[in-house]
Amino acid sequence: MDLDLKGKIALVTGSTAGIGFAIAKRFAVEGAEVILNGRTDERVRESIAKIDKEISGAKLRSIAADLGTAQGCDKIVREAQRVDILVNNVGIFEPKPFERITDQDWEKFFAVNVMSGVRLSRAYLPAMKERNWGRIVFISSESGLQIPPEMIHYGTTKTAQLAIARGLAETCRSTGVTVNSVLPGPTASEGVTEFVSSLAAENKISAKEFEKQFFKEARPTSILQRFIEPDEIANVVAFVCSPLASAINGAAVRADGGAVRSIG
Repeated sequence: MDLDLKGKIALVTGSTAGIGFAIAKRFAVEGAEVILNGRTDERVRESIAKIDKEISGAKLRSIAADLGTAQGCDKIVREAQRVDILVNNVGIFEPKPFERITDQDWEKFFAVNVMSGVRLSRAYLPAMKERNWGRIVFISSESGLQIPPEMIHYGTTKTAQLAIARGLAETCRSTGVTVNSVLPGPTASEGVTEFVSSLAAENKISAKEFEKQFFKEARPTSILQRFIEPDEIANVVAFVCSPLASAINGAAVRADGGAVRSIG
């Protein structure tokens, strides 16, 4: 299916690995000009080289910036003055008992997971409205609906993203601009894979056995009962960002493997 994204300029934050990298690669396949972002030039260059190797003629740009800071967001806006599609993907997570989550932890998680998207959306949304076309997507999580007790700060930031996306969509009435959230379930991103491998080694079991145990004990509601591949999330995001998805606006689109049981 041609998603009609040729000629569109797409900025994917936190796109040097995992879901962000998969989204950037999918946009490149669709013929969009893709701006990749990471915290260091080296990481971004490596990611661009990987996509170049797989996709002939890919149109790629790089901007290294720490989006957990206002200065990093300002740098993005200076260097990428036009963006048709903004995917607010950058994010951090960390399992931690609630009693040990400090004020600094809360502030850091909100700075990276929430304020990066707020700042960039605030910068790019007005021009999208003027052109009467644009797409903003927040990569939230099923954890935004089912707050995980082992990382309440993370889940709270993912809920905040849902609220921001819905609120922004309300400001886009009668325009060709859409603002949505996509909610992945547990995904085999680089960080998760490393985390799983480490815990599996500690428990002296294979990663496959740990995965089975994880879904039995921590995510028993998952219908998929396995980690989602980043490409599976990228497919959903690419469609939501396409002209074909013009009727999807203000939505929380689940790509969670059925982990969220409610139908509302």
